[in-house]
Amino acid sequence: MAVLPFEPTPFFANKNRAFWTMQFAGWGGAFLLRAMAAIANQQPPSLLLQLLISAITGFSVTLVLSVIYRELINRRPVITWGITAFVLALSVGLYTFVDAWVLQLTRTNDDTSFTQLLIGLFYLPMTLLGAWSALYYAINFFLQVEEQADRLERLEMQATSAQLAMLRYQLNPHFLFNTLNSISTLVLLKQTEPANAMLTRLSSFLRHTLLTQASGKVTLAQEVETLQLYLGIERMRFEERLRTEFRIEPEAAKGCLPSMLLQPLVENAIKYAVSPQEEGARISLSAQLVGTRLRITVSDTGPGLHAKGGRPHLPDAVTGDNQAVSTGVGLPNIRDRLAQAYGDNHLFEIRTPPTGGFTVIIELPYETAREASENDPSAAETLQPPPPALDAPKPVSSPEHPIPNGQIGTVT
Repeated sequence: MAVLPFEPTPFFANKNRAFWTMQFAGWGGAFLLRAMAAIANQQPPSLLLQLLISAITGFSVTLVLSVIYRELINRRPVITWGITAFVLALSVGLYTFVDAWVLQLTRTNDDTSFTQLLIGLFYLPMTLLGAWSALYYAINFFLQVEEQADRLERLEMQATSAQLAMLRYQLNPHFLFNTLNSISTLVLLKQTEPANAMLTRLSSFLRHTLLTQASGKVTLAQEVETLQLYLGIERMRFEERLRTEFRIEPEAAKGCLPSMLLQPLVENAIKYAVSPQEEGARISLSAQLVGTRLRITVSDTGPGLHAKGGRPHLPDAVTGDNQAVSTGVGLPNIRDRLAQAYGDNHLFEIRTPPTGGFTVIIELPYETAREASENDPSAAETLQPPPPALDAPKPVSSPEHPIPNGQIGTVT
């Protein structure tokens, strides 16, 4: 049996409709309850007319009260509760007066005085209008608290998105400085073809990164695609000295992570492992599922922290070490982005064995593109494959300066 998909609408999403629904249901229910009690006690039919008039009176009086309470609810407590008590007392008196007057008209043979009727009927209007007033204020105060909580949550999300965007935007100038420096060197050496090839790679890389939201998420496969564009640029500089290896499980490739999260790690490895060694180094990226978490490992075969001239010491917040010297943008940037995106629900661990090498391990909650889109609707566009640009330039290469294309699961 097919079931049509639907999204339940909150009852108070339309406050005006909710008010009228509760108003009719409340006073209609009060009339039916009193009418059934009268019939069960074999009261005369004229009492039903009196009960109907009483319900209409209560309905009308509470409409006036709702207008007054709406003006009072956001005033100072002394004013709100003082005027509310005064208006409620007047309303109860008016409601009781109407009930007593109608009852006296319908009971012509009753010797009870009008004052006695007022005193005898006072308790019921006081109970009904008092309960109505309490319910009105309770619901509206609850809705105000909910609205404030939603507003605060939106502000926190906007602040988090702004912080993530700021951290992402720190990366591009850092990377562009190095790349443009290399292009400038090639131009000075009159190596126009490799300079043109590097500009083409740079254009493709920047186009790819600009199509993703700064605070959004991408799948690991998309992140690796971005890395391949970046590595294509770096291979123009280091050629065979830069060797890469990707070992990514198919399911892990579907996992989501903040965009441009891994590029600083690879750039860090190139700077401290490939660049200072004549023979270069190998950079490895592996990803696998560990239970319900996505584990990503980036390692290199460079000198590590312990070798002379190797990486500087990292901040305490990153390594847990007692020695702390600033390392610039890359690793602290990643640490801050992970903290903003996942709070304490992540792992960022650095391993530096005495024999050399440098390894960064990141563990994140595993979520697919669909789950990430459901949790954050603003990320839906980011998680879609970026459309090809109409004016995308074709890669340029030369026999002296080839531009290899890395593939997932292969060693280059």
